[in-house]
Amino acid sequence: MNTTLPALSRIGHANHCKRCLTGLPVSQTDMDAQRLALVFYCIGGLDLLGMIQDIPEVDRRAWKDWIWAQFTNGPSGSGFRPSPFMTGQATTDDLVVDQTTAYDAPHIIMTYTALLSLAILRDDFSQLNRQGVVEFIRRSQNDDGSFSTVPGRNESDLRTLYCAFAISSMLNDWSGIDIAKALRFVSSCRTYEGGYGQSPFCEAQGEVVALSQMSSRINLAIGGTTYIAVASLSLASSAMGGKEILTPEEKEETIHWLVSKQAVTGGFCGRTGKEADACYCFWCGAALKILGAGKFVDRYSMVEFLGRCQFKYGGIAKAPGESADPYHTYLSLAAISMYPPALDEGSVSPKVKQSWTSFSPLDPVLNAREETVDWIRRHVPQPSHR
Repeated sequence: MNTTLPALSRIGHANHCKRCLTGLPVSQTDMDAQRLALVFYCIGGLDLLGMIQDIPEVDRRAWKDWIWAQFTNGPSGSGFRPSPFMTGQATTDDLVVDQTTAYDAPHIIMTYTALLSLAILRDDFSQLNRQGVVEFIRRSQNDDGSFSTVPGRNESDLRTLYCAFAISSMLNDWSGIDIAKALRFVSSCRTYEGGYGQSPFCEAQGEVVALSQMSSRINLAIGGTTYIAVASLSLASSAMGGKEILTPEEKEETIHWLVSKQAVTGGFCGRTGKEADACYCFWCGAALKILGAGKFVDRYSMVEFLGRCQFKYGGIAKAPGESADPYHTYLSLAAISMYPPALDEGSVSPKVKQSWTSFSPLDPVLNAREETVDWIRRHVPQPSHR
């Protein structure tokens, strides 16, 4: 088989992640208010590429220190704020000190990404106020079973529910969640197609529609709502001793909907009738993997599409010809980690083949390498829960 599959520019993509960790390009400055999500995409991308250990220890230590500087305790519990951009400062005896206010309270999505980033950096989590995080999760749950990004805010949908489930799974402590009520909310978001909308009565999506210009980038921290629903159900099933939540018929409908989202270009689209976008190769592909239906993904045509999305200066874009960003770079690499192409001998050079196939296994439920998830299981829970 002859192929024009280009090499995956691993060095270029790693350099893109490192550049965005040290200074945002103009195209990404609107991410500053959600900097912890950006940090996760960059650190996670380096981890998927197997290059995180190549970063000098002094830099990795500085990254950990900065992430922990966003950890906050308050009346609503403990967790990570998006960034220090709204932190007030006061001067006391010539020293500048941070002031925690109602405007930099813990954020549920950023807490999820911070825990993953710290696990990638192999932090020991000795600074984590675990009971405070459980209290934060408890206060974030609403009467309808959903979760707010910040307790008392109106912004709530499936993405925040997934984060609450994922954090509880990492802690191995579900005492902050009314699981039955939360699962009723998930069920209410299911559509006749077998996919899931962002909220009840919404269109089934592989993407999340921005609630506002300010929140659109936060939405992208989690992305595809059908993935979110499927991953949330998987986490809840584990918490309930492996109980099956979807019926066989519901599972088959969801698989059919997800498979139909792979476009003729090889990429996946977020909604019916939309153009393919690199990030949905992860959202739809990961949902299929969780459902045990990964065999239905045309992995070769998918990586062909992702190969065309590579930016010449490093990083991966949402579509061919677009500019790269850390979000699409990370999710594209995560998709390749799950679905490396089966390249025949002689079809491509050994160098090209190695560039696409040298990935460690990915846990599609928590969205991290299996080695990182193993670190989480051993270090994040209370010692008595491990």
